Amino acid sequence: MDAPVMLLDSASLWFRAFYGVPATLTAEDGTPVNAARGFCDMVARLVRGRQPGAVIACLDRDWRPAFRVRAIPSYKAHRVDPSMGDPSSPVGGAPDAEAAPPELGPQVEIILEVLAAAGIPTAGAEGYEADDVIGTLCATETTDAIEVVSGDRDLLQLVRDEPAPVRIVYIARGVSKYELYGPEDVAARYGVPVARAGDGYAEMAMLRGDPSDGLPGVAGIGEKTAAQVVSKFGSWNEMINAVLDRSDTRMSSAVRAKMAKAGEYLVKAPEVVRVAPDAPLDWTGERRSLPHGPVDTDKLAELAERWNLTGSVDRLVAALRGEDAP
Repeated sequence: MDAPVMLLDSASLWFRAFYGVPATLTAEDGTPVNAARGFCDMVARLVRGRQPGAVIACLDRDWRPAFRVRAIPSYKAHRVDPSMGDPSSPVGGAPDAEAAPPELGPQVEIILEVLAAAGIPTAGAEGYEADDVIGTLCATETTDAIEVVSGDRDLLQLVRDEPAPVRIVYIARGVSKYELYGPEDVAARYGVPVARAGDGYAEMAMLRGDPSDGLPGVAGIGEKTAAQVVSKFGSWNEMINAVLDRSDTRMSSAVRAKMAKAGEYLVKAPEVVRVAPDAPLDWTGERRSLPHGPVDTDKLAELAERWNLTGSVDRLVAALRGEDAP
């Protein structure tokens, strides 16, 4: 595989950095910088380890998009905190702000400034999640391999071999213990067909549900049964048609009865679970090439000094340049 384009699920990284790096790390004025420092170190380690040809930081413009809430009102509803946030904040905003720690928001702004000065572009889309930004970039990329860095299993639906390979660098256990997923890995781990591992994973997830996202799934169908059902059909529509067609012996009467009770959910689930392939992207910075040095050295030095990030920024710059870590 040639040097891939690395797509960062940025919020996944900075939330992990926030909770994984001691909050006692602060700037001179007392501002917490644990997430900013951890984020820079994570990206440096990923660039050094995976050696991408380009890095793009993908952003949430809306962590709970209206089109998903219209389809399934329970989508992420348990995470809403109306008392928190600023509508323009990258970590959420009123009246449907995500319950993010107040110490994180200012650090996200610092991270975005560091990315800009370092020359790492960002991509977002109004009304869409970072997952949709990543999905759109994968859908439009037909030549270069892609590696998606995330701790979110939902993005396993993007794995493929053609027209250009997409792999997921899954960091749920940490950046140093990441797992690399392609179609065969997803098939082996979740029991879905390797030939349609990405779609199969998404369909299995719809049937299984996901309490962390407020998705009920089909009552009585767990992950194993969901994978078995998905494996018998060539598409979601084919499977749904089998619910109505009692002569289709690929679906047992017990499973058919459970799915029939969840009919309304099954119609709406794809709009919520599948990532958008056509989000209207907006960009900052040059889109593709890996920067081999900061685009604004003075600004980056000022940010590093002001926010007590010198060591982390130096490691990030060295990784981008392909140099040994300082």
